[in-house]
Amino acid sequence: MMAQYLTLKAEAEDCLLFYRMGDFFELFFDDARIASGVLDIALTSRGEHGGEKIPMCGVPVHAATAYLQRLIKAGHRVAIAEQTETPAEAKARGGSKALVARGIVRVVTAGTLTEEALLDAKCDNWCVAIGEAGGAVALAAADISTGRFVVIDVKPDALGAELARLAAAEVVAAENAAHAEAATTLRPSATFDSGSGEDRLKRLYGVATLDGFGQFSRAGLSAAGGLVAYLDHTAKGALPFLRPPVLSQAAGAMAIDAATRESLELTQTANGQRKGSLLDAVDRTVTGAGARALAGDIGAPLMDRDAIEARLDLVQHFHDDAALRERLRAALRALPDIGRAIGRIAAGRGSPRDLGQLRDGLDGAWALSEQLTDGPPLLRETTPRLRGHGELIDLLRRALVPSPPIEASEGGYIAAGYDVALDDLRDAGAGGRRAIAALEAEFRQKTGIAALKIRHNGVLGYHVEVPARSADALMKPESGFTHRQTLAGVVRFNTPELHEVASKVAQAGAHALAAEAAHLEELTAAALASREAIAATADALARLDVASGLAERAVEGGWVRPELVDHACFDVTGGRHPVVEAAVARSGERFVANDCSLSEASRLWLVTGPNMGGKSTFLRQNALIAVLAQAGSYVPATHAKIGLVDRLFSRVGASDNLARGRSTFMVEMVETAAILAQATPRSFVILDEVGRGTSTYDGLAIAWAVVEAIHEDNRCRCLFATHYHELTRLAERCEALSLHHVRAREWKGELVLLHEVSEGPADRSYGLAVARLAGMPPTTVARAKAVLAKLEAGRAKTGGLAAGLDDLPLFAAAAQIEEEQCDAIRAEVEKLDVDALSPREALDALYKLKALAREG
Repeated sequence: MMAQYLTLKAEAEDCLLFYRMGDFFELFFDDARIASGVLDIALTSRGEHGGEKIPMCGVPVHAATAYLQRLIKAGHRVAIAEQTETPAEAKARGGSKALVARGIVRVVTAGTLTEEALLDAKCDNWCVAIGEAGGAVALAAADISTGRFVVIDVKPDALGAELARLAAAEVVAAENAAHAEAATTLRPSATFDSGSGEDRLKRLYGVATLDGFGQFSRAGLSAAGGLVAYLDHTAKGALPFLRPPVLSQAAGAMAIDAATRESLELTQTANGQRKGSLLDAVDRTVTGAGARALAGDIGAPLMDRDAIEARLDLVQHFHDDAALRERLRAALRALPDIGRAIGRIAAGRGSPRDLGQLRDGLDGAWALSEQLTDGPPLLRETTPRLRGHGELIDLLRRALVPSPPIEASEGGYIAAGYDVALDDLRDAGAGGRRAIAALEAEFRQKTGIAALKIRHNGVLGYHVEVPARSADALMKPESGFTHRQTLAGVVRFNTPELHEVASKVAQAGAHALAAEAAHLEELTAAALASREAIAATADALARLDVASGLAERAVEGGWVRPELVDHACFDVTGGRHPVVEAAVARSGERFVANDCSLSEASRLWLVTGPNMGGKSTFLRQNALIAVLAQAGSYVPATHAKIGLVDRLFSRVGASDNLARGRSTFMVEMVETAAILAQATPRSFVILDEVGRGTSTYDGLAIAWAVVEAIHEDNRCRCLFATHYHELTRLAERCEALSLHHVRAREWKGELVLLHEVSEGPADRSYGLAVARLAGMPPTTVARAKAVLAKLEAGRAKTGGLAAGLDDLPLFAAAAQIEEEQCDAIRAEVEKLDVDALSPREALDALYKLKALAREG
């Protein structure tokens, strides 16, 4: 047995091997040590190998899915070795001591899952391959749970952004690939040969040429062929369902790099959670397929204006017709996930319940299509795909019981009346069971033993069972009973009459199960014959769910349809941050909406103001509005006119990347460099506090240079938040730079943050007021204020941090010396008209003066 195991383990390579032994999957040696630690199960030993005990652990076959889930989540791959013959077949082949043959039937990896329990219903499960040829790069992505297959040509410098968008569960590449470091799984280079890939695709789809699918690049053929080869390897020849490949260009979607996705938390938060992301705040879908489609839309906003408008037309159709929207959402909510059901069936892991889901889902889709009689072009295009399955629906409706079971081994899923012969076998079995009940009554009367029962188990089959105290009479040869087994409290017997009836029951049952299995195979074949049309219906249902869900969200939040234009503008009135607004609403407060108007004459906004004043929220909300608009959604604003954004960049927040030896400042500089290198006049950039991670002079110099570069070279739409107030002097010579600030006021010694964006620079940074608000000790705040006064006095004499910058070639304006601040208490006292004060006004004035004194 161990020799067989070691042979299979060598074939499994770096996978943990689940070795089937009866009702358990066993693991040995290092596999057992790893699995026992991950699964928290007992590590035992069995026999010896090389003179040492063999470590061993195991999991029950019936519960294997739950254990697989934990192993896959921990980053492991698992090879499943099943028995490929029965013990009887093994005995017939090699005698009583012959070992049952086993073989690896499947390799379970993160990117090749189809089981419902192992997948998140709301997330795609992409397995991605990286292909390279002649310096070009392409990705092939497949979600085998639904059959989706996409081939994407990408520029080498955009590979990371595209992988971040797909959020692949597994990335496969050739061992010698230039981008192998981006992969989680490496495969032989020969499987990524573009010529072999082309042949592999032709065989898969049974075509002589791939021209019907589009024009594949050599890199695309390398990626697609490598991916198909890998999926074939993991499925051990039983290749899963792959729909015809869809060719795509990364340029067809808004480019969003990994850092920007993480910063904006588009589909998940920084800690990997869906809750708290933009997707979570927007999602009102009612099906898993709809949630997956919405995540794809937000992850890849479109660049095709006509396609965006088509999506918006469909959202508006459901937005304006509340009754239709409610009927549609109620109908969708009741439908099963037919996309993943057909994926499981095609992968050979389907069940009678999956066929029942196809029946119910396709029938519901047909009924839904009859309610959607007219509407915008995308609806008219979508509705026909909901129909066309009448013959399959009728077949499954006649063949299956209303609620088919998950397990097929016990039978009971074929409906009565579908097969007369099967009904006869069931009747024979039922008649036999009635005969057994009659025999039980007869034996009780004949023996006088009232406690006599006829029972059944997997070892003895049907047998007579009596209490031990009553067994003596049945032990006599003339009784007609044959002793089979003695237990602590009961004794078991058999009789010729019972054996004859039981044989008929068993034979009828076996024949019935075989007949049901044959019907299951026929029904499965019928479903697979329509798998591409079924997948198209699943896509249509998902698109309807996305559109009606976005319409629901728009009505719920008072969102508006964006107006899309081809020139570079960004004019938003009353814009709001959807995630922050929801959080503020839960606390019973009101979110402060703000306008943003970027145009050719004012394409760069320099935003100043205190910390916690809302600068970062303002920057992010406008970036998210651009994402939502091009994803085909209404946006959280009262008006929005947006020029299409080709690339979105966000440099907001800071974090170390210790694993790659990068400090916070280094990460910031790398990301800022990428923006300056890639942003175009059609891009949208948000930058927050560039330069803060180093010395004041270095930081100001870097921030100053970055503003100049964005204004003069990139010429993109940009929101730039900063605490370097010296940068406001750039407005004197940068004609497209506009100054803005988030408003704040000090009242009775307290800082009041208004969260309003207004024109002009901030009067000061309010840093000490924020420090006091954060709970810094008063003595420390007082000392900081004294130091600040000294620094500002020195800056006034020298011309400040920005002294001399205007002498650079780009700037020649005279330096402006900041005026010294007045003594706040003296100014307040001098404003008082003591003779005109009422007692109450005098008291208020004293409180105000005392508050000012505390500040000092």
